[in-house]
Amino acid sequence: MVFSSINFLYYFLPVVFLLYFTVPSRAKNLVLLVSSLFFYFYGEPVYLILMIAVSFSGYLHGLWINRAKDGRYAKLSLISSLFFGLAPLLYFKYTDFLIKNINFIFGLNIPALNLDLPIGISFYSFQILSYTIDVYKGNAKVQKSFVNFAAYVSLFPQLIAGPIVRYTAVESELVCRTHSFRDFAYGINRFIIGLSKKVIMANSLGELVDIMARSNEKAVLLYWLKAIPFMLQVYYDFSGYSDMAIGLGRIFGFCFPENFNYPFISKSITEFWRRWHISLGTWFKDYVYIPLGGNRNGTGKWLRNIFLVWFLTGFWHGAEWNFILWGLYFAIFLSVEKLFLLKVLDKTPAFLRHIYTLFFTLISFVLFNGNGLSECFHNFRGMFGFLDISFAGAETIYYLKSYSVTLLIAAIGSTPLPKTLVTKIKDNKTASIVLNIFEPLVQASLLLLVTAYLIDGSFNPFLYFRF
Repeated sequence: MVFSSINFLYYFLPVVFLLYFTVPSRAKNLVLLVSSLFFYFYGEPVYLILMIAVSFSGYLHGLWINRAKDGRYAKLSLISSLFFGLAPLLYFKYTDFLIKNINFIFGLNIPALNLDLPIGISFYSFQILSYTIDVYKGNAKVQKSFVNFAAYVSLFPQLIAGPIVRYTAVESELVCRTHSFRDFAYGINRFIIGLSKKVIMANSLGELVDIMARSNEKAVLLYWLKAIPFMLQVYYDFSGYSDMAIGLGRIFGFCFPENFNYPFISKSITEFWRRWHISLGTWFKDYVYIPLGGNRNGTGKWLRNIFLVWFLTGFWHGAEWNFILWGLYFAIFLSVEKLFLLKVLDKTPAFLRHIYTLFFTLISFVLFNGNGLSECFHNFRGMFGFLDISFAGAETIYYLKSYSVTLLIAAIGSTPLPKTLVTKIKDNKTASIVLNIFEPLVQASLLLLVTAYLIDGSFNPFLYFRF
């Protein structure tokens, strides 16, 4: 089940709201747990037991770590939690990749297992690891209630695609949280905004990407018209899902961390990664980069740490070489910027810094979108005129004109401009009153429009569904 579906919006969610807000406080986590397990079962019945087992393992390891703290088995308990926390992720996500590469290198013919990747395993595995590591470090208190812990791991608002919510971020809210009409209204508004970004914007951009990918026409402009909308599609798809997760979390009394902060206004690759998928970047920083020594042990080890973190970041996104290359691509830029390029960029006009960042970010999305390295390099050759093709064809120009308004709205919407305009309107007392009257009408209209899209259309992919 995904948020952008009729079943979720008009069947699952109303029932959960009804149950959650009618039961006493002591039963709310149980309602969330049962609802989340059903939510997961609906989309992935086979692997529900796996998620429960991994959650139980994390819960038991937390108890063991807490008991063994400062004792002779303290490190053993942590190592055990890391092994059992990572083993399912490594097995389901990377076994076939390993087999394929062993076959290629040694000329073998080991049959692939053809494993389906359990939905959300990359996210809930990292959440469990953050819990056991923080308990070991003394940054979090051990959770003695399995219901509370399992509710944290399986919480349906952020189960499928994050943001990666650390245990310390919701530790107190799992035990005691408040609910208010203001938080409920904020949550509904944030959810509808995210839902609209996903269904109206991301799906429309995805249709253009799909049309360009299936087109028999060969033209330089076609490759660009596939790359740029894809970059925007990923942003609206993933940030929209994060908005929905944050909104639902607020309704249930949780304050989930922000995951996107207008990344396309960045003036460097370093700034871009402070604004894009923030929860993943900070997770790798705090649990991998800093424990490795960060930048404290000389330039050589510092560069090693950057490349290792970004190798893992790329590999986390997918078990293919183009994802690994994507991660190392960013490692190179981040290293070069930190060594000297940021000083050069500081003296460069702002618009040139924007162009630099957007261009090399766009190149990264071509790597991200390729079905293997050969397709990636083919797309690069097409974009930069190294194929024997024309600059533009009739079909490409037709679809560029047809989607020009969508692309313009998507570009503007990815900047703070709409939010800034709303803020300025709210600063005016009279205009603010009018806005407060019309805001619920706008929300209702967006929800109706989204519903019409979902009923009428079948194109509703979610790019991070299998990460």
